[in-house]
Amino acid sequence: MPESPPKGFSRSTPYLYYEDAAKAVDFLVRVCGFTERFRMPGPDGKVMHAEVQLADGVVMLGHPGPEFRSPKKLGGATQNVYVYVDKVDDHYAHAKKNGATILREPADQFYGDRTYAVEDPEGHHWFFATHVRDVAPQDMHP
Repeated sequence: MPESPPKGFSRSTPYLYYEDAAKAVDFLVRVCGFTERFRMPGPDGKVMHAEVQLADGVVMLGHPGPEFRSPKKLGGATQNVYVYVDKVDDHYAHAKKNGATILREPADQFYGDRTYAVEDPEGHHWFFATHVRDVAPQDMHP
């Protein structure tokens, strides 16, 4: 019997829609440090489905069809993707150097993570974090 989830996937994997999935893969690899795992062209030659990976996390993405409206077309993001990295300040410096649109500069958060945020070319928001201290739930105060 096959494994569920399949090998190399966690139980929860985000799937993001893009008008230009190829451009999104290129951005995530070049700016955010992901590795491309897979790219599948559709009948029109555009990337219909792709997968990128950072450490043990996978993000799937693709082009859902002409009815799709990106966050930019909607006028704002509808979600955030939160990604843990080993050294968030180094990750930030790399993203900024490679032209990322920075939404939030690196800062320590009340819940124990140090985070920064970028917006990708189609308006999806990506938060990158390093856990820097443990905070008990009762001690979390914004």
